Amino acid sequence: MPLKDLQTPSTAALDPRLACAWPRLARPVHARIITPVELKNWILHEDGEVLVVDKPGDVVCHPSKAGPWSSLSGAVREYSGLAVSHLIYRLDRETSGVVVFAKNPQAAARLQKAQRLRQVCKAYLAIMTGELPGPVTVDQPLGDDAASPVLAKAAVRADGRQALTHFTPLSRGGGFTLARVVTGTGRKHQIRAHAQWLGHSLAGDKIYGPDAGCFLEFIEHGWSAALEGKLLMPRQALHCSEIDMRAAGADRVYRAPLPADMLAFCAARGLAVPK
Repeated sequence: MPLKDLQTPSTAALDPRLACAWPRLARPVHARIITPVELKNWILHEDGEVLVVDKPGDVVCHPSKAGPWSSLSGAVREYSGLAVSHLIYRLDRETSGVVVFAKNPQAAARLQKAQRLRQVCKAYLAIMTGELPGPVTVDQPLGDDAASPVLAKAAVRADGRQALTHFTPLSRGGGFTLARVVTGTGRKHQIRAHAQWLGHSLAGDKIYGPDAGCFLEFIEHGWSAALEGKLLMPRQALHCSEIDMRAAGADRVYRAPLPADMLAFCAARGLAVPK
């Protein structure tokens, strides 16, 4: 019987990127464990309703199987003694910067609603490859990148969801641009996908950089000298520097300075960092 006649609806629709011809080798996973002292040093602001943290680029937001101190959400819950730490929005693991937690369900509901209504304004700092000549707005829809070997990758496609990103160069030099980035929508990997579409991928981006195969190589073998030669940084150079939640009732704008790894990258390449 022909193979096509044996296909069921589920196998006929199988995404080949989910299949693997051989079993993965079991590699030990070394979870990043946060210490109470570290978390305390990351706190930007705390009051009766919110706790605002400057997340490093090697920390995950959501709980993991390695215990409460292996994620920012778990560490905040343990540190504060709360039954639940209400994460208002997440940052990708390798993106650093401002993260906001609500301390009670009422504040969480208000802030999460403001987030859905686009009343929360976020600004990022990004190191882009190439020298961006001037401000540019990318208004291009995003959806799944069906051609990529990385299942999570997004791409500009006509049938995608609306996505709007504003890039403003702050300094240029040495073949790179330090840019302020403001998003008008909140799509998955929006800044990184739009930066790649512009031809100015972020330094250190394993998925949207020179080759998505870098991500697969990193998953299989970890960080290496070969990857460093291609990517220049161990993580994507993206930092959430500013959150304005005043429209949601906050009394201030929360800001986090550019982290040490991005500062060092800029200094090594002559990129001025505005105060």
